[in-house]
Amino acid sequence: MKTNIIKTVLGIAFVSICSVQSMSAQDKGDRKEPPIAEELIQKMDANEDGKLSEDEIKGPLKEHFSDIDTDEDGFLTLKELKEAPKPKGKPSKD
Repeated sequence: MKTNIIKTVLGIAFVSICSVQSMSAQDKGDRKEPPIAEELIQKMDANEDGKLSEDEIKGPLKEHFSDIDTDEDGFLTLKELKEAPKPKGKPSKD
């Protein structure tokens, strides 16, 4: 009788651990890739001039505007966006 209880408890513990690991692996696989340069211009270019002013953008892109605007003309072009350093993302919690 005791061995049946022990086997049942160990079985439940094993299934629980496998479930948690499986969910964790799925979360990592669901991460979105950052948008490509063409998508950024398409989504954010309010005046449709083919480039982005600092007023048209938001988020991390705005925080690094001056780093990406290599010709310092006040606009981000497709070329500048393609050549911009890739975001490092958030550190993993592992």
